[in-house]
Amino acid sequence: MRVFRTAPEDLRCLVLNADYQPLSYYPLSTWPWQEAIKAVFLERVDIVSEYDTLIRSPSVSLPAPSVVALRDYINQDRPPAFTRFNLFLRDGFRCQYCGTNKLDLLTFDHIIPRAYGGRTTWDNIATACAPCNLKKGGRTPREAKMPLHRPAERPSMHQLQAQGRRFPPKYLHESWLDYLYWDVELES
Repeated sequence: MRVFRTAPEDLRCLVLNADYQPLSYYPLSTWPWQEAIKAVFLERVDIVSEYDTLIRSPSVSLPAPSVVALRDYINQDRPPAFTRFNLFLRDGFRCQYCGTNKLDLLTFDHIIPRAYGGRTTWDNIATACAPCNLKKGGRTPREAKMPLHRPAERPSMHQLQAQGRRFPPKYLHESWLDYLYWDVELES
């Protein structure tokens, strides 16, 4: 991960909840500068930090926000949506049968096959690579002699956020570092 002192070209803005925690770690909660400025004028956010770059209109000139905090707290205890991305995040982007982390091979597998009445739920879906998914076929892990590395279960938002911290973005701006939890080194 690289940390920059200069503003990124797209002037991305880190979005924090009202408690000054990021809304999301993976993907990192950011907005384009245009969305951040709009939220400032609609009084939905407070500017916490700014870039040196000025945003100009015919009547107003202001520094581009680099970090904003929502004025209203968004509860993070809601259950996470069941999506392919969240499933992969829960399982650490690894096949739960062989452990491979080749992203281009990842898919998902019904632990109890649909032919046996298995449903598409957090408790019955695991991340699998395509070769393992084909090898297991329409059998249970026991029938296929392919045990799971860890049991499938519904994660909490806090568990997904903790898992997301294991995958830092490729770059950060130094003004974001006080609000994030990664060990980083500054680059010029």
